[in-house]
Amino acid sequence: MEHNKKEEVITFKVDRVLADKMRAINNRSEFIRAAILAALDNVCPLCSGTGVLTPNQAEHWHEFMHTNHMGRCDHCGEVTVLPGATAATPG
Repeated sequence: MEHNKKEEVITFKVDRVLADKMRAINNRSEFIRAAILAALDNVCPLCSGTGVLTPNQAEHWHEFMHTNHMGRCDHCGEVTVLPGATAATPG
């Protein structure tokens, strides 16, 4: 069975500074595709990348945080969810 590869062109506007920086990239299309795929692989699992929780998601999050807290990972230093109800402030 032959697989037909279909491509779609998607365009978007950028400001002058970003356009100037993008001109220095040899294969802009490949760079943009790779950047978008990397971003999609790292979308927040709770808000699906919107940056905002729905009221129900917020309720679930608050319930979850009764037994967990935000803090820095001892190994990598990134802010993460840690077990235990200790109220730690990421910083």
